[in-house]
Amino acid sequence: MAEIGKGVSAGKLAINVQKTLSRAQEKVLQKLGKADETRDAAFEEMVTNFNKQMVNGTKLQKDLKAYLAAVKAMHDASRRLHDCLADMYEPDWFGKEEMDTLAEDTDTLWLDYHQNITDKSLLSMDTYLSRFPEVKARIAKRNRKMVDFDSARHHFASLQKGKKKDEVKIAKPAALLEMAAPSWAQGLISAHQVAQTNLSYNQAEEDLGRAQKIFEELNVELQDELPGLWDSRVGIYVNSFQSLASHQEKFHREMSKLSQNLNDIMTKLEEQRFIMYAALGAFIVSVYLLQVMTVHDYTATDGDELELKIGDVVLVLAFDNPEEQDDGWLLGLKESHWLQKKDVSAKGVFPENFTQKV
Repeated sequence: MAEIGKGVSAGKLAINVQKTLSRAQEKVLQKLGKADETRDAAFEEMVTNFNKQMVNGTKLQKDLKAYLAAVKAMHDASRRLHDCLADMYEPDWFGKEEMDTLAEDTDTLWLDYHQNITDKSLLSMDTYLSRFPEVKARIAKRNRKMVDFDSARHHFASLQKGKKKDEVKIAKPAALLEMAAPSWAQGLISAHQVAQTNLSYNQAEEDLGRAQKIFEELNVELQDELPGLWDSRVGIYVNSFQSLASHQEKFHREMSKLSQNLNDIMTKLEEQRFIMYAALGAFIVSVYLLQVMTVHDYTATDGDELELKIGDVVLVLAFDNPEEQDDGWLLGLKESHWLQKKDVSAKGVFPENFTQKV
């Protein structure tokens, strides 16, 4: 037997082509109103519901994937933000270790949230939708077999209707042939012609029975299955959104705690800064001796001296060791530097006669 393709014989190909042509012919006749069509309003409603259910489920699946993509994007943004804060956070600032731990906990929380939604909502939706392609294929097959059944039914009805007419047409020529035939052959010719007609009739009846059986088996299976599939949509929607809501609530609750921890660390860091400034202020007050104003520019000639410009206000400080003070020299800190930096490390000595008391 000639081979047309892998696993497809010429005979099988011919049968498939004939089926396609027969179905196309039957559909044309039905559209033209020259052949009736098997209709099942209840089944058609089931198919309408099935298609609607598949569209809605596919949209929900797509939106869940988009939501997960947004969660991942937010996770990436959160991670970059914490990395930036970690890079700027100086080692001697309050809560450095706590900040590192908080960043790790935040990252873990995002990862768990993404994974939980994937496992509990998206994967269950994927499993739910995996049934639809197979059911859709069986619905299409059922529709093809319905056309085959209609075609076989119409062909059989046509033969049944024309059977009596054919028997009458065969009878007259057969009678003439029998009269001319030998006595032993009389009756055989007529019987042969009737047998040929009966053979076509019987074949058509068998084809009708086979087509009806295949169609009804598929039809019954789908009528049993489609209502249950339609009802299952409620459960899958409830489970998906309940799971999503539950994990959202848990995520935001835990994230709220981490955010509060971050706020507490920042608050204590600010308090630390104020305490430091207060301590510096107290130190300045304790060693502060009355203000002076520069009346002449002074260019520093040594590393421990202040550079002064006319108009600079200097806070005069006491020497830690009075014996280190040279005659005519004072120790001080520019007022402008103190107000901006709150830092006494920039203090230095300057000639007293370049200033006057304020």
